[in-house]
Amino acid sequence: HHLFSLGQGVMASSRPALLLVPFAVTVFSSISGDTGVIHVVEKEEDLNWVLADGPHPPYMILLDGNLFNRRVMLQLKGTSRVSGLAVAIAKPSPPQGFSPGLKCPNDGFGVYSKDYGPQFAHCNNTVWNPLGSGLSYEDFDFPIFLLEDANETQVIKQCYQDHNVPRDGSGPEYPLCAMQLFSHMHAVTSTVTCMRRSSLQSTFSINPEVIDLLSQYSIPLSACAFLTPPVHALQIDSHSFFWNIAPGAESAVSSFVTHLAAAEALHKASDVHLLQRNIMFTFFQGETFDYIGSSRMVYDMEKDKFPLRLDNIHSFVEMNQVALRNASVLWMHTDPVSRLNKSVEVQVRILLDILSNSSVGANVTLQEAGYSQPLPPSSFQRFLRARHIPGVVLTDHRTAFQNRYYQSMYDTPENIQMQYPEGLSPEETLEYVTDTAKSLAEVATVVARALYRLAGGANNTSAIQADPKTVSRMLYGFLIKMNNSWFQSIIKPDIKGILGDVPQHYVAVSSPVNTTYLVQYVLANLTGTVVNLTKEECLNPEKTPSSEKELYEYAWVQGSLEPNSTARVPYCVRSTVRLSKALSPAFELRQWGSTEYSTWTESRWKEIRARIFLVASKELEIITLVVGIAILIFSLLTTYFINAKADVLFSIPRDPGAVAY
Repeated sequence: HHLFSLGQGVMASSRPALLLVPFAVTVFSSISGDTGVIHVVEKEEDLNWVLADGPHPPYMILLDGNLFNRRVMLQLKGTSRVSGLAVAIAKPSPPQGFSPGLKCPNDGFGVYSKDYGPQFAHCNNTVWNPLGSGLSYEDFDFPIFLLEDANETQVIKQCYQDHNVPRDGSGPEYPLCAMQLFSHMHAVTSTVTCMRRSSLQSTFSINPEVIDLLSQYSIPLSACAFLTPPVHALQIDSHSFFWNIAPGAESAVSSFVTHLAAAEALHKASDVHLLQRNIMFTFFQGETFDYIGSSRMVYDMEKDKFPLRLDNIHSFVEMNQVALRNASVLWMHTDPVSRLNKSVEVQVRILLDILSNSSVGANVTLQEAGYSQPLPPSSFQRFLRARHIPGVVLTDHRTAFQNRYYQSMYDTPENIQMQYPEGLSPEETLEYVTDTAKSLAEVATVVARALYRLAGGANNTSAIQADPKTVSRMLYGFLIKMNNSWFQSIIKPDIKGILGDVPQHYVAVSSPVNTTYLVQYVLANLTGTVVNLTKEECLNPEKTPSSEKELYEYAWVQGSLEPNSTARVPYCVRSTVRLSKALSPAFELRQWGSTEYSTWTESRWKEIRARIFLVASKELEIITLVVGIAILIFSLLTTYFINAKADVLFSIPRDPGAVAY
């Protein structure tokens, strides 16, 4: 019988085939699915039965989430006795930490190399993610599923206990409980091979393509008339070992929520329209996969395909993991190599002073990481590869990440200490201001005040204050439940289907993904203006002479529900929020083997599902097969005999009363 089906709900998640140059990172089943006898592994000693002692291989392992680590996985890799793996998510999260990412994230695609700061290349100076096991970059030849539903996990365990538990050291008797996993991936080998084949197939219309490019849209916010703006940037995507399981609470959400709150605080400043410079708030997609978004923006700037040129950037401020601060300390990281240039050093010094002064009176202490420290993995590194720009990366860590669950399914709200009182309704939870929200609002306040100064603001900044309530709403929406009343009110009616229950921030191949849409409309809501236009005028602003369509974007959003009604009050929002393509330049240049740009692709697949059932012994199967064949042969002979003697067996008897003359 079927246990679960991914087509009917997110009860399990498989890992897709991710292809890169020059290898594939794959986890997939055969085209008909992989089957094995279930064996529950709750401690490492249980592996002996699977790898050596068990008499009924291949085995389908139900693995305790606390054992899902590199040491165990490498024991399972390459053995024919394992046909698949179902990982029961650990609750609570593993206390020792878990990160399937690399110890040196995005290694080789940042600014440091043998030609630029070789002492910092490949994390020689600082290992940023010491818990990184690299599991996400290993190739496994069997399917691996994640089980998030404890009830489903218990059903599998019960089936195992009823039929598969070894008795007195000997193997269990048939029938045995087995599992079948379906996650066949169409792609093979590497990006170079698949892209070449897909290109030929598309040219000659032979077969459908088997891979998709990891591509999205980044979100820059500013007016079109740039005047040496400071750039405030960060990433909005995350990743884990499993497909579309990427909560990214610390690695992404904490930063971009703070970023959004800073934009709102600055927008509310009374003299913001008098600032000498625009501020470009930028949200990069695909940064987890070798800086897809930032590398594309730099490429477009260099090719004059973007309204802003690299040499027009005044300064660069980036936030990257800011929720897990020790003693409220926020670390300011700079590039020690570019600071050897005297003019850059002067500008960086001014930038550091502005940031430090902006924290006066706030419950945030800014400290310099020091000259000996290189930049942590950050989008800023891609800009430095092209030009020396004064910049700072703000983080909650001086050296190694504070985040013990970097790029994993455990980087959840609990990881950043989000806690709610029991018994709150969804609406009350949405509005409840957590301590985490208050803490991030303080960071947003400091950043907003610093950006005000960088943009030429001269007035007192004490009135610039981020709203903890706005931060609370965003944390709830981006980490707990996207389908909430606030998000419903600020998006377009035709895309309300993007509001799923469980937020995920995987970059994916569909474009734009939910996170991109929602960040776009949240940013428009926080920094835009409600204008008095009808629906027709809002949807077609070019027909209104005063709309300045080349400067602004217009959106007709759903609005809030009327009191005691199911009807909404829609309205038109005008903003400067735009989307910018976040597709690696390698694919536009057809340089599929590039080491300069990201070349990640994702395999296509038909279905991802699983089922459990009872299997009989080989002997019984053979007997059943032989009996079946014998019955078939007997049936054929009987049919032949009946057909051959049909004139005798089915002849019509003569009427005894008939007389012949």
